[in-house]
Amino acid sequence: MAQQAHSTPPPNSGWVTGGVVFGGVLMLVNGILAILQGISAISADDVWARIGDYVYKISLTGWGWILVVLGVLAAVTGVGILRGAEWARAIGIALAVLSVIIQFLFLPYSPIWSIILIGIGVFVIWALAVYQPGPRTP
Repeated sequence: MAQQAHSTPPPNSGWVTGGVVFGGVLMLVNGILAILQGISAISADDVWARIGDYVYKISLTGWGWILVVLGVLAAVTGVGILRGAEWARAIGIALAVLSVIIQFLFLPYSPIWSIILIGIGVFVIWALAVYQPGPRTP
């Protein structure tokens, strides 16, 4: 009987496990960068582009605080993922989804950086969603 090719690797393969570790590192780094991005928005509003009318009108100081809080939560969750904490996967997925949404709303202020962080968030969501802890398969 011929074996069918899988479109995705087995949920606990070395490739997926490595993706989770990389996702945890990305979440940790993304959290730290969001904290720095938020601090710059809080302390020096002139760092970011001034935009006219925008549907999601929040002051840059408000965006700064949102980014700082989200960054702290993401960094702590990234550390939890790297330590293998069970709670960290579900919270990591939720925070990555929230990060993608926040970065979408922040697009007018920093479009290229927001798009990069959206891509990172999508990868983290995938890595955490496909991983199933258990014995590693080759």
